[in-house]
Amino acid sequence: MAETYVSGVAGRYATALFELARDANAVDAVKADLDRFGALIAESSDLQRLVRSPVFTSEEQEKAVAAILDKAGISGLAGNFFKTVAANRRLFTVETIIRAFAALVAAYKGEVVADVTVAQPLSDAHAATLKQALDAMTGKDVKLAVEVDPSLLGGLKVKLGSKLVDASLKTKLNSIRTAMKEVR
Repeated sequence: MAETYVSGVAGRYATALFELARDANAVDAVKADLDRFGALIAESSDLQRLVRSPVFTSEEQEKAVAAILDKAGISGLAGNFFKTVAANRRLFTVETIIRAFAALVAAYKGEVVADVTVAQPLSDAHAATLKQALDAMTGKDVKLAVEVDPSLLGGLKVKLGSKLVDASLKTKLNSIRTAMKEVR
């Protein structure tokens, strides 16, 4: 496995969970549970508030997370992990932990993940074209992690490892605005 480093509090949690999952031969199961919890966060503004707000006590977060995990059928390593994160008042990092864990799994499996930010959801045809271009560029099977950010106005940003290609309309307009200010 190529060494992949994830930093910060979220990186330490993701690395610890990954090592436990790898040792238990449960990497895919844990990733599926983390992805499911991440999807629940994305779908529920109440869960987003619970995860991100410092107003809730650790006891309130623990109880709420336990109920959500039970209802979603998430148990085992991932379930215990989320409960630990809530008990340690680190629930605000859970979305970053999920992304860091996915990066560790991708490196472990020899996959390359491209973080793609777009103004509007990609059609299947556009996603396939982008994937083909990135596959050809890297010579590897690239997985797309797509995030929608309407503030881009149009275009896209692609981050592949440490390289970032910013072809967003927002950046182009800002460049034009800066150039016009310099002309005055």
